[in-house]
Amino acid sequence: MSFPDAQKLYAVIEGTWPAAVKQALGPWTVRLDDSNSSRVNAATAEKPFQEADIEIAQAAMIDGGQRPLFMIRAGEERLDAMLAERGYVIKDPVYMYAAAVADIALPRDPERSFTAWPPLAVQVEIWAQGGIGPGRIAIMDRARDPKVTLLGRVGDAPAGSVYVAIAGDCAMIHALEVTDSQRRKGLARDLTIAAAHWAQAQGAVYLTLVTTQENEAANALYTSLGMTTVGQYHYRMLLE
Repeated sequence: MSFPDAQKLYAVIEGTWPAAVKQALGPWTVRLDDSNSSRVNAATAEKPFQEADIEIAQAAMIDGGQRPLFMIRAGEERLDAMLAERGYVIKDPVYMYAAAVADIALPRDPERSFTAWPPLAVQVEIWAQGGIGPGRIAIMDRARDPKVTLLGRVGDAPAGSVYVAIAGDCAMIHALEVTDSQRRKGLARDLTIAAAHWAQAQGAVYLTLVTTQENEAANALYTSLGMTTVGQYHYRMLLE
């Protein structure tokens, strides 16, 4: 089975995790958002550009109260090099994963998770403990249906939360968080499987997600479930 490629997943990210403001400025798309989430704070190149054009996006992000940040996608080595020369540093190299929904919708314990929309107060608390604050929950609210959250439980205790949304034929997982005290109990795996069941019921063909390359536990989990790396990208951020 063929999987969605990196170009398709860029669009899925856009559709399931939308910025508050998106502007077309010269050759760039500039995103402004107060969530401090790189996916909705980064500028991307949409047309051929000259090095001087970097100033257009940089100024717009500064004017919008954001630290200048560019997303570097496959084939954008020239932009990467230009930004490096200007003092931009690499931030958050990530892997993009995909799998057939049917392959991840494995047998599950229905007592370990259940769906909720809007998110419950306890989910908001779980996310807050992991640094996922009101700005990112606003992104979830902003996204179009179909979308859902899943509350994970260990015994009778709320222990994890995840947000899932669909764009086209792809469901994408975001903001999967398990409380510190309940980690290493298989809940992240159970929530991923539960997300696949929900996505399958909505008619999605693929389950996708993005995780940082340094997150060894997450990468090990998704690899163990048989998910395939279909692309990668990173950001360049201006420190001064």
